[in-house]
Amino acid sequence: MRFYNTLSKRIEQFESIEKKSVKMYTCGPTVYHYAHIGNLRTYIMEDILEKTLEYIGYKVIRVMNITDVGHLSSDADTGEDKMVKGAKRENKAVLDIARYYTDKFKEDCDRLNIKWPSVVVNATSMIDDYIKFIEHLIDTNYAYLSGGNVYFDTSKLENYYKLTNHSEDSLLEAVRDDVSTDDNKKNKTDFVLWFTKSKFDDQELKWDSPWGLGYPGWHIECSVIALKYLGEYLDIHCGGVDNIFPHHTNEIAQTESYVGHKWCNYWFHPEHLNTQTGKMSKSSGEFLTLSLLIEKGYSPLVYRLFCLQSHYQKQLVFAYDILDATKNTYDKLIKRINSIKDDDSVLDKEIIDVYQTRFREALENNLNTSNALTVLYDLLKSDVNNNTKIYLIKDFDQVLGLNLITNKVIDNELEKYILKQIDLRYEAKKNKNYALADKIRNDLLDQGIVLKDTREGTTFDLVK
Repeated sequence: MRFYNTLSKRIEQFESIEKKSVKMYTCGPTVYHYAHIGNLRTYIMEDILEKTLEYIGYKVIRVMNITDVGHLSSDADTGEDKMVKGAKRENKAVLDIARYYTDKFKEDCDRLNIKWPSVVVNATSMIDDYIKFIEHLIDTNYAYLSGGNVYFDTSKLENYYKLTNHSEDSLLEAVRDDVSTDDNKKNKTDFVLWFTKSKFDDQELKWDSPWGLGYPGWHIECSVIALKYLGEYLDIHCGGVDNIFPHHTNEIAQTESYVGHKWCNYWFHPEHLNTQTGKMSKSSGEFLTLSLLIEKGYSPLVYRLFCLQSHYQKQLVFAYDILDATKNTYDKLIKRINSIKDDDSVLDKEIIDVYQTRFREALENNLNTSNALTVLYDLLKSDVNNNTKIYLIKDFDQVLGLNLITNKVIDNELEKYILKQIDLRYEAKKNKNYALADKIRNDLLDQGIVLKDTREGTTFDLVK
């Protein structure tokens, strides 16, 4: 297995610390809003990495945080807290916002066939652990108290920038908006481990600490959660490319200062998904969520296929005409697979070995999902017998996650059933029984059928 390691700046052969066992950490969402589809591209590719490792024989333990406190809008130590921002926007308590959007993120992952991690931890559940971690860094002179806040001292490190390709001057110039000019800092790149009342007085969530009433800085949660649930040696740390600096840079700084040795061997960073007008965000242009795509009639698995057709190290541009082409590809793929019927043919073990080897080699070569899909297409075009084809399609879908066998085209009986449900929903709405109308819609969605209300009436499509 080979993939690009951000730490070494090259594609490396993967070697786990423990034989056939992988400890993987994933930077989770900040749950102040829906995840946009750019965020979800990262999680899709991390899912492919995990499932590939399992496919080739590893046992993977993956841990993910849920950021429900302390993530600042500038991704550094300045700006508005994203959780506070979300609470103000919806006039709700921060933890209520966090619970709601955590559930919505889980729903998105389920619809995209993204495996939920072995361990998922809310940042707010680890406050005592953060305090102990910070106390140790203060005791060992890696952190200092200034102006009421606790800061990590980056000048104590020989190579603070080892995860990036930049020199100190060029990096600071490139990310000047993300580097705080806080006068309490000894160095420009020092970062906050604990905030007190000296900053962000509108912060709703605060806890007692040896340094005053306050709350943790954003970067600390991943370090402490990973150490608690995965130990002092980590195989793979995942996140989007926007996490490299300062978030992952700061994670390495504080964690290796705490443990006294190298912490993580491999860093995995899928590239951005952009719109045709630039970087995707939640504050500019149409807010592209998975639910929006579903409302427009696209299956979540069409979007998953859209991502798999490109390489995770390449920036991917989203456009509806490209998604339309992908939908056409997906529909044809499912129709072709539906036409393959179980018969009396005997599994051809030699053919299975040949195709599995090709599929595995594509994925082991820096997760080349496009080539892995080509192996699937070649299989479908081949004269391999039906039962062997079905066996291999199921086998490949363990990684691809496209519901290749379970998905069905709409037949007459299914269409009659859906139309009857649409009529029942119409009557429910007419009688102002909106709870029943919503239940019918949600029940259909759970079955992989999305309804779309138009001026001409209600239409439907399969989303799984």
